[in-house]
Amino acid sequence: MLEISKKTNLLEQKSYKYSLQDIPEPNLYRDIYSYSEVPKVAFNHRRTPINMPEKIWITDTTMRDGQQSVEPYTVEQIVQLYKYLSKLGGPNGIIRQTEFFIYSKKDREALEKCRELGLKFPEITTWIRANREDFKLVRDMGIKETGILVSCSDYHIFKKLKMTRKQCLEHYLATISDAFEAGVVPRCHLEDITRADFYGFVVPFVNALHDLSVQAGIPVKIRACDTMGYGVPYTEVALPRSVAGIIYGLQHYSDVPSENLEWHGHNDFYKAVANASTAWLYGASAVNCSLLGIGERTGNIPLEAMVFEYASLKGTFDGMDPTVITEIAEYFSKEMGYKIPPMTPFVGENFNVTRAGIHADGLLKDQEIYNIFDTETILNRPASVMVTKTSGLAGIAYWINQHYKLIGTDREIDKRDPIVVSIKEWVDAQYENGRQNSVSNHELEQLVCELSGGKF
Repeated sequence: MLEISKKTNLLEQKSYKYSLQDIPEPNLYRDIYSYSEVPKVAFNHRRTPINMPEKIWITDTTMRDGQQSVEPYTVEQIVQLYKYLSKLGGPNGIIRQTEFFIYSKKDREALEKCRELGLKFPEITTWIRANREDFKLVRDMGIKETGILVSCSDYHIFKKLKMTRKQCLEHYLATISDAFEAGVVPRCHLEDITRADFYGFVVPFVNALHDLSVQAGIPVKIRACDTMGYGVPYTEVALPRSVAGIIYGLQHYSDVPSENLEWHGHNDFYKAVANASTAWLYGASAVNCSLLGIGERTGNIPLEAMVFEYASLKGTFDGMDPTVITEIAEYFSKEMGYKIPPMTPFVGENFNVTRAGIHADGLLKDQEIYNIFDTETILNRPASVMVTKTSGLAGIAYWINQHYKLIGTDREIDKRDPIVVSIKEWVDAQYENGRQNSVSNHELEQLVCELSGGKF
C-alpha cells in the first residue's frame, strides 16, 4: 500500500509490517559483540536521511540515573538542582522534563518539594520498573507521565528476565495498559536497544504500543536507551549500533513522531555527545542527559554539553542561560563535595586555563586566539592562566592583568614590565630548586604586592 508521508510529503510504501520473531535461542550478535574482543562496527552502506525536527529539547535524569551512581542527594540538594535546571533551561523550557525516583520516603519528599515551587519547566516525571506494584506509586502521587523500564535486547529478555520474547512483550503490554487506564502517559525506556533485534523485537513491540496508544487515546513515548554506550554516530553503519538507523527505523516502521521520541546514551566509548546530536539530527526531538554527565559507569550525556550542541545546531540558546552552568559546577564542587575532573569541558577548573607560555602570549595579545569563545560572557568564566615553569613572561603578565581586572584599561601591563620580569626570575628559581607543583594565586598575590609596593 502506498501512502503520502506527512513528514516528507512523498508516496511511501507502508505495506510491510514486521512481526515478532519469537525465537527459541537469544540473538546475541556474537559477530559484533564477542565479549572477549572490542565490539566491532559493521557497515552496510545504507544511508538514512537527516531529518531534524523543528523543535528539539533536553530532558534530565540527574535525580534518577545520575543519583544512582553517587552518594544519594539530600532533599535540599535535589530541590536546589531542580531550581538550577529551571533557570538554565529558561522560559521556553528547552530543558523540558526531569525524572525522579519515588521508591523511598526521601525521594517522594524531594519530588513534592520541587512540585511546590510551581515552576513550569522542567516538568516532573518519574521512573518505575515494569510491574503493577510500581505503577501504583505513580498513580497515587498524581504524576502525569512516568518512565517504564522495558528492556529490549535478548541479553535482558533471555538472560536477565528468563522469558521468551513473546512472554516479555505480553508482560510489558500488561503494565503499560495499566498506565493508559489511569490516564498516565507511559514513557517506555527501551533498555539496551543497541544490542537488540531491531526488526525481530523492537519494531513489533513499538507497533503494539502504538496500537494500545490509539485505543486509549493517550500518546506513548519511546526512549531509545543506549545502555552500554555501543551506539555509533557514523553514517552507513548497520543495526543494531547505528544511532541514525534506530531513530529512522522507529519513525519509519513504527510511526513514532519526533515529539514522542527520545535518546538516552552512555559514554562508555566516548560517543555520548556525538550520539545524542546524531539522534537530534535524524529525527528525535529529545535527548536525555544528566548534569555533569554523572551516571552509571562512565556516565550519561552531559547536559551542559547538549546546551552548547543545541546552540550550535539552532544558532541560538533560545532563552537558556549558560552562565548557570558555572553556578551548577560550583554547587556540585563546594556544596556537594563532588570532584569534577579539572579538564572537563565547560565545568572543569582548568577547561579554559592555559599553562603554556606560547598560549598565554596569544591570550595576552587577543583572547580569541586561544579561547574557544567568550567564556566570560557566555559562562561567567574568564580565560585564565596557571603559572608554572612553562608560563614565561606572557603567562605571568596575563595572570596579573586578568586577576586584577586590568585587561582593556590604561593600567594593563606588558610582559616586559619590571614586575613581570622579577616574578619570572623568582618562578625560574623555584623550579630550578626542584619545585613540581604550580604557583598558587596566593603566592603570586604576595609577590605582586611586594614588587609593586602595594600598588595592586
